[in-house]
Amino acid sequence: MSVTVGIPAPLRGYIGGRAEVQVAPGTVGGALRELAAAHPQLRRHLFADDGGLRRYVNVYVNEEDVRWLEGERTPVQDGDTLVIVPSIAGGETPADLPELDRAELARYSRHLALPEVGEAGQRRLKAGRVLVVGAGGLGSPVGLYLAAAGVGTIGLVDFDAVDVTNLQRQVLYGESNLGQRKTDAAAHRLADLNPHVRLVRHDLQLTRENALAVIRDYDVVVDGTDNFPTRYLVNDACVLLGKPYVYGSILRFEGQVSVFDGRRGPCYRCLFREPPPPGLVPSCAEGGVLGVLPGIVGSLQALEAMKLLLGQGETLLGRLLLFDALALSFRELRLRKNPDCPVCGAHPTITELIDYEDFCGLRPAPAPAGDAATERPGLLAEAPIDADALPPELSARELKQLLDAGVELDLVDIREPYEWAIANLEPYGARLIPLGQLAEHLDELRDGRPVVLYCHSGVRSARALAALAQAGLVRVSHLRGGIAAWTADVDPTVPRY
Repeated sequence: MSVTVGIPAPLRGYIGGRAEVQVAPGTVGGALRELAAAHPQLRRHLFADDGGLRRYVNVYVNEEDVRWLEGERTPVQDGDTLVIVPSIAGGETPADLPELDRAELARYSRHLALPEVGEAGQRRLKAGRVLVVGAGGLGSPVGLYLAAAGVGTIGLVDFDAVDVTNLQRQVLYGESNLGQRKTDAAAHRLADLNPHVRLVRHDLQLTRENALAVIRDYDVVVDGTDNFPTRYLVNDACVLLGKPYVYGSILRFEGQVSVFDGRRGPCYRCLFREPPPPGLVPSCAEGGVLGVLPGIVGSLQALEAMKLLLGQGETLLGRLLLFDALALSFRELRLRKNPDCPVCGAHPTITELIDYEDFCGLRPAPAPAGDAATERPGLLAEAPIDADALPPELSARELKQLLDAGVELDLVDIREPYEWAIANLEPYGARLIPLGQLAEHLDELRDGRPVVLYCHSGVRSARALAALAQAGLVRVSHLRGGIAAWTADVDPTVPRY
């Protein structure tokens, strides 16, 4: 026989945070005593010194109050649900939590009205320290709701500037912020939303050299990143430091949310042992994202971070929540801790941060070293250049050198027409053949000049290069980093998007 016992939020901390447990008694009293035997700290909350059920604890069986039946002697059957309903008034407040002043009491009055939060919970939020990694689509709603809720310290990690293409979904920013550093613009907006919150700007890119130092001072880390190297870096740093990590990701119309904590459950590596090969999963810039989607997923992340600080509710630890915006559906999957996980398993092999670019199969673009011709030794060292011997990929500077040298190339833009309308390399001789139409032009590409493909960031052009190689084309290269790299390294007048 199995009976489900619903555990109220104030008592869940005594049973590992669970919202319900299974017992196998014959009566209500037997169920409660079995529960107390398994979790001794619960006993004083359920039973008085004389062994009877405390009078401020109500018990319901299948939504019926058993006090007016036979009380503890009420029989239970297989499949019944027993719910414990204690009297609550906010609970005790640890003495070391910061006090709330009169202005804060007024500001957070709707929180104070919730027994699960109350003044004690609001003081916990004020004492809380949350690091938001990435102040973009996900980081925007996370930052807004954590600041509005009164989380005392919010760290913002980002090294980018506000661009017009951000405004479709990154609701922290407006037209007046274009060109500003995101950490500056975000901190200004959040300070205006709630001046009681301390904002810490980390205007940097997280690396293996700085991640531990940045994350160490926070209680909870919220992931708002959009790339795999940073995601694995954040996960590993959180495991090494013993920090909970609120995960979120979005693409097109779908999102994922979970909570990872290697001390109590699975980490991100337990779910995804390895990243996908470079180029297999498109970025939001490549695949697109519905503007409202990060608002939904980011709000769920903010919710999970607040629950962690409050110690209330059942978090998504050990669960992966999948959201489909087009179907307006949620699906929940159970996650298991991998005992052989290289970072949180019984015998970890990752005990310090590693090279995450290398782990994800990526190589950072070579840093400029005075003369762009030195980027690829031998490629541009002599003239005339043999266009038939071009390498599979070219950096933006290398392509510019070839064009300046008068090498005849067929520069093919494989993006969509709307992208071409935003920015293109037509002044350099480019023409548009969208990726979906490339197969129709194989003959002319095969018989013409050496071909250099480009897209937005190099992902689609790398896939197209492989497809053309399989089709037998040998004089084909692609622009590493796409037109975005051209704007960054060659011609800043070409618009970013």
